[in-house]
Amino acid sequence: MPSRPTLKQGSRIALVSPASAAKPELVAQGSAALRAYCYDPIVMPHALDRGPLYYAGTASNRVADLHAAFADPTIDAILCTRGGWGSAELLPLLDAQLIRANPKVFIGYSDHTSLHLYLWNLCKLPTFYAPMAAADWSNPNGVDHRTWQSALHATEPWSVNSADGIRTLKAGRAQGRILGGCLSILVESLGTPYALNLTEPTILFLEDINTKPYQWDRMLTHLRLAGQLNHVTGIVFGDPGANIQPSELPLLEAACLHALQSFEGPITFGLQSGHMSSHNRSIPLGIRVTMEDDTISEIKQ
Repeated sequence: MPSRPTLKQGSRIALVSPASAAKPELVAQGSAALRAYCYDPIVMPHALDRGPLYYAGTASNRVADLHAAFADPTIDAILCTRGGWGSAELLPLLDAQLIRANPKVFIGYSDHTSLHLYLWNLCKLPTFYAPMAAADWSNPNGVDHRTWQSALHATEPWSVNSADGIRTLKAGRAQGRILGGCLSILVESLGTPYALNLTEPTILFLEDINTKPYQWDRMLTHLRLAGQLNHVTGIVFGDPGANIQPSELPLLEAACLHALQSFEGPITFGLQSGHMSSHNRSIPLGIRVTMEDDTISEIKQ
């Protein structure tokens, strides 16, 4: 298994758009923020493509950018500009052998859950569910810098707790690799060769956008009946603000607990990672962690 890749001052970061088209002005603003952070962002040839439909170029061109970034020894990291829809259609076109031979930092969230699953399943590459260039770095308050530093630079062991929005729904203690991402993408992968393949104890992180309580209930039930929770020892839900009004929070929590009533491990709610309007927390997927009530901490190897 590749060791966890990290960034450093001066790292060259390839900006790619594997899904929907990004607004050029937001990519420019994100690039400027990354440069101010002492990185060297490189906009890949097709990162600003628009069309067909809502895509950032054809599937072949989007894959070409990813392959070029992985193959280039001067590139340290690959950072998605935004999510949307489109990463899943790239999966059959990706070259796992090329990626395994050139492991490096990969950063994105939302639709890019498909790529996180692929990179873990086929390459065992630790990746980062973390702020994107146009979606977050373009916003002066878009990035939570403490978790970015601990996740991407390994300046200290990564951890999150109540200060990062976490509340305990079901108390307990568990250990495992933290994996997961956008719930709807995880569910949509079921029945394909690209579904998350869990073979060891796992802390499962789940978040989403524009998803109602009954839909959370339905998708969690789908995961459970598909056997996807068999190796899961703890579940961490993201912040629900992109899904519901505050008045709907009790219903959403009850819906999740209903779907998971036979789940024996700890359950938390509210980690501010993914679809956030500000201070988006970074998660280093694939690392081993301890989950104890409202605190999740990296287990140093």
